Amino acid sequence: QVQLVESGGGLVQAGGSLRLSCAASGRTNAMGWFRQAPGKEREFVAVISRSGGFTSYADSVKGRFTVSRDNAKNTVYLQMNSLKPEDTAFYYCATGRDGTYYSTPRLSREYDYWGQGTQVTVSS
Repeated sequence: QVQLVESGGGLVQAGGSLRLSCAASGRTNAMGWFRQAPGKEREFVAVISRSGGFTSYADSVKGRFTVSRDNAKNTVYLQMNSLKPEDTAFYYCATGRDGTYYSTPRLSREYDYWGQGTQVTVSS
């Protein structure tokens, strides 16, 4: 069983930055970030492979968000810059039971463990 705990969310003005963290207990594979805004479906944001050498981003955040991981600390980060009001959502990190060192899954059904989420609110 893997437990994931997100932190770092909050309220920020448009154009500002936030860094989310996701601390894991247990063995993790690729670590993904997803978000869900009120009335909308959960959507993929970013993912980093188990090795940390491969990443993938949603088009809506490419060039503004950066995902990284520190395997020694079993923690993954999401640096969010140039935030926009449309980035407002609950952000979740997730990992799966299986995967190769280079896989970067983008579908929520490929993940087995989820954190409780952290709220990010961007004001205009």
